[in-house]
Amino acid sequence: MFKIKTVTLYTFIIPLFVFSLAIAFPGCKSSPLQSTELEFWGVYDDSDVFNELIQDFNAEFPKTKIKYYKKVYATYEKDLLEAMASGRGPDLFMIHHTWVPKYENKIWAAPSDLILIKDIQDNFVDVVYKDFVIDDQIVALPLSVDTLALYYNKDIFNTVGISQPPETWEEFLDVLNKLTIKDDRDNIIRAGASLGTARNVNRSTDILSLLMMQSGAQMVNQNKTEAVFDEAIKLDNENFYPGQRALEFYIDFANPLKSSYTWNTRMHYSIDAFYEGSTAMMFNYSYHLPTIRAKSPYLNFGVSKMPQIESSEKDIDYANYWGMTVSRNSKSSEQAWEFINWITQKESSQKYLEKTKKPTARRDLVNWQKNDKDVGIFAEQSLSAQSWYQVDSLSIENIFADMIESIVLGEETIKKSIEKSINQINLLMK
Repeated sequence: MFKIKTVTLYTFIIPLFVFSLAIAFPGCKSSPLQSTELEFWGVYDDSDVFNELIQDFNAEFPKTKIKYYKKVYATYEKDLLEAMASGRGPDLFMIHHTWVPKYENKIWAAPSDLILIKDIQDNFVDVVYKDFVIDDQIVALPLSVDTLALYYNKDIFNTVGISQPPETWEEFLDVLNKLTIKDDRDNIIRAGASLGTARNVNRSTDILSLLMMQSGAQMVNQNKTEAVFDEAIKLDNENFYPGQRALEFYIDFANPLKSSYTWNTRMHYSIDAFYEGSTAMMFNYSYHLPTIRAKSPYLNFGVSKMPQIESSEKDIDYANYWGMTVSRNSKSSEQAWEFINWITQKESSQKYLEKTKKPTARRDLVNWQKNDKDVGIFAEQSLSAQSWYQVDSLSIENIFADMIESIVLGEETIKKSIEKSINQINLLMK
């Protein structure tokens, strides 16, 4: 349960007493006679991204000073937890949207009189409310929401006479056979797409999660106490297992006995294979655009919306993003939340997005970004983005990868493998 400690400061005769109260109660406002300095930890953004924004904030809130530090992702969470355990660390920091369950006892939620929940529902894309509003408390807010999309090699598409990327999974299967090249021994010379395995496909577990959700699987129960993506749903009065079907669909791309066979465990890592031109399609997030251009500046590629199931009544896309939150160790939690509230407003968010070239988290900025040649697709997909509750996202990622690989390597059946993964995740959730 998230808690907010708020203290109402009355007018006291002795200023020193006011100052003492401000220090004694974490989360209370600082004395108007003193300045507050906040430490802000981020992961991917350089300091120059925030310098101008912090200056603008200081013009409105001159008593609150903010120092931003970019941390190395590989050690970020370890450093963060160690600092928190010792009573140190930042006042505010970036948190991945799947980390909320792990950090619920380590963060302050936003003061209810500063940010209204209705404003989150009205101004941010839906996934933000679902991930960052817990028990009617706002625990974090993002500046950007990324989504999986289809990257495709235009030259390869042109060569085989395909004018447009596939919009549905049915179309995807159709173009896949035209794009895949095999020799007379069925060895893959050029992959139509990089998917079907786990550890040589970047974000393979995200792709599988999306396929399950698009197929109709509920990932966890309503109480968020058990994983249930193995359960059946009624379809035409018959039991249908969307989780199992999605898993089968995914691993078929690495099954030599299937017509969709286009990938295997011996292929290069998916991102490398794409920029090398040895695969025609891959699925990934917008943050890989600079990577691909740096590695292969002359690659003629495009980005298209994630394929959907043709018969589906609504689009479902997969979210991956970070939000800002406030540490329980902070002595100035209200000022920290004041900054988060300020920087996630429309004007400040727009300045941030212009600098970083990232897709928006705000609903009211989607139309502004939708025609952008780089992030327009991702911005539009943020409206249909979803995620699912993960009590330990890193462990679950490994469980999903093991589930995929055990089937691909012939060690387990689909049914047995998915049951095993359910049991492992439910142990984490106890």
